[in-house]
Parts: sequence; structure tokens; C-alpha cells
Amino acid sequence: MSEKASDAFRTISEVAEHLEIPPHVLRFWETKFTTLRPLKRSGGRRYYRPDDVALLERIRDLLYNEGFTIKGAQKHIGGRQARGAAMGDGNGATDDLAEAFTTLGSAREALAQLRKTVGG
Repeated sequence: MSEKASDAFRTISEVAEHLEIPPHVLRFWETKFTTLRPLKRSGGRRYYRPDDVALLERIRDLLYNEGFTIKGAQKHIGGRQARGAAMGDGNGATDDLAEAFTTLGSAREALAQLRKTVGG
């Protein structure tokens, strides 16, 4: 993975090779960890952001090195993110998520107003 810039998006095969995990395990983890959301392009091809790769590294360490179960890792990761948001720790991933929710809320409000205007 060192050939690309550190902020470049990675394919599932690149991430799987980096983490030494089969790609199907990464797809499975996507179903278990809701904060893990790689971009999906045409044909469902996944592209992982640097934050996604960091999260996957943490999940791998929790499951394989620290002996967590999936459920335990979910609680650990979810609890840390909730605490970070509550404390305003400046965590980039948490800040990005909060911004995304704010943007989503604004978009929903705008859509509701548009529906009222159009009569739908």
C-alpha cells in the first residue's frame, strides 16, 4: 500500500493485503460495524478512505490481538465514538460524522419544504 499517497482511497484488495485478511472478512465486518462505510462506485466496487483503513486496523487488533468478540468490539468502538462526540475531542472521524448528520438533517428539511411547495 505504500505506492499511493497516504490520503488516497484504497480498493478492497489493497486493504485486504495490507491487513493480511481475506476480502470477504472485510465485507463481513461492514455488516457488523455500522461506522465502517466505504464508498461504493459502479458495479459495487469499494473504495476505502484512510479513516476506514484506520478503523479496520483497530477492528482487526481488537478481534485478533486483544481477543474481543464481534459484539465486544462493536461496544468498544461504539462507546469510544459516542464519548468522543460528547466530549468534543476534535477527533476528525467523529467531527466528520457529526457534520454529515447535520448536512443530512438540513437536506431532509429542504426536501420537506420542497414537497410542501410542489404539493407532494
